[in-house]
Amino acid sequence: MEKLAGLSHLFVTVFLSNFAVLMVNPAITDVTMAALCPGKDQCSLAIYLSGLQQAIIGMGTLVMIPLIGKLSDVYGRKALLTLPMTLSILPLVILAYSRSTTYFYVYYVFRTLTAMTSEGSVQCLALAYVADNISEGKRVSAIGVLTGVGTAAIVCGTLATRFLSTAQTFQVAAFVAMAAVVYMRLFLKDTNRINDALVQPMLKSGSDVTKSDEESSKKIQVFKRISSMGELICLLSSSGTFSRAAFVAFFNSLAEGGLHASLLYFFKAQFHFNKDQFADLMLIVNIGGTFSQLLLMPTFAPIIGEEKLLSIGLFAGFLNMLLNSIAWSVWVPYAVAGFYVFTSVATPSLRSIVSKQVGPMEQGMAQGCISGVSSFANIISPLIYSPLAALFLSDRAPFHFPGFSVMCIGLAWMMAFIASTMIKAAPHSSRGKISIKDYTVA
Repeated sequence: MEKLAGLSHLFVTVFLSNFAVLMVNPAITDVTMAALCPGKDQCSLAIYLSGLQQAIIGMGTLVMIPLIGKLSDVYGRKALLTLPMTLSILPLVILAYSRSTTYFYVYYVFRTLTAMTSEGSVQCLALAYVADNISEGKRVSAIGVLTGVGTAAIVCGTLATRFLSTAQTFQVAAFVAMAAVVYMRLFLKDTNRINDALVQPMLKSGSDVTKSDEESSKKIQVFKRISSMGELICLLSSSGTFSRAAFVAFFNSLAEGGLHASLLYFFKAQFHFNKDQFADLMLIVNIGGTFSQLLLMPTFAPIIGEEKLLSIGLFAGFLNMLLNSIAWSVWVPYAVAGFYVFTSVATPSLRSIVSKQVGPMEQGMAQGCISGVSSFANIISPLIYSPLAALFLSDRAPFHFPGFSVMCIGLAWMMAFIASTMIKAAPHSSRGKISIKDYTVA
């Protein structure tokens, strides 16, 4: 019962965090365009700046998320959740105050810097928390519910954005982000994943300074092991299933990064979408995702397995982008958004497969490793899709195909789908799991 109560507080924390951070997504494209290219539906500067920001954030998270995941194995999930959730408040406060060109650039800098730590960290730590408290047999359902709660938060946030002004959207988001941090600190129970001799508070009182030199040396060695990239390399090289999962995560994130880099700007240029239309589209997508993750995934995952669900989700993503790239009318994006009922199961299925490849002491590192691979994809993604989108939405396109960059997003999902068909069933017992302690890197 105590573990279930802990999970319920985790779900509320994830709900509030996702609600705050992601409710601004329907508005941010209009804010960017208004600040950089007022009165226009096409703006190469906006596309390039958004892509550059995504690449820089990806470089930061590539280093930070695996480190944060491993630190949480030592210091507990709650202590490490505090940092990214607090940092995510700052950019929201800036745009809540003003969305002029000057304040947009201030937001741009703060968003880039803070997202290097906050982007993806809450999801990574929440997944590790679930793995701490749920047995393997029920883990895929629990991860599906966790992802569904996050998607439900996006639905609620997007619905709120649909009826709020742009200024009110950022004000509400900033307030809810603050409430999420307060709730998490007050109610979430921590989990300690390493033996008590190694679990240490991150902030020491004055009396702690007088501890023995031997104990201090032990802490230093713990931090050195945490900061070593060798552990990440060991994880990728020690299991065929894990390495294939990382390959799938790379191309899945390459495609998802392309959605941010080009899809919304394609809809803006091709069909003159605004904040409300973006919100309507995101509502359809996320309602389908919530239904899938809360109901379909817990029902079918135990029957057909996470591996088949992963493949189904990735192939649905390919079909979605293929049809969007040749969209001939404004209703097409709304119609094909229904594919997200299947696409949304890909990431939680992949995370469940990963969680079963390692023991209980390496959950933070394993999830952080996959998040790091995804972050690397997010560095590359805007370098590919932003120039393609800017080129094919301009008058300089080598041939007339405005949705060419969107079709290329679908090809990345097809690569992930092909790789997913080679993933074998994850072990359901402690035998055959990777243990980082078995692979020492000097």
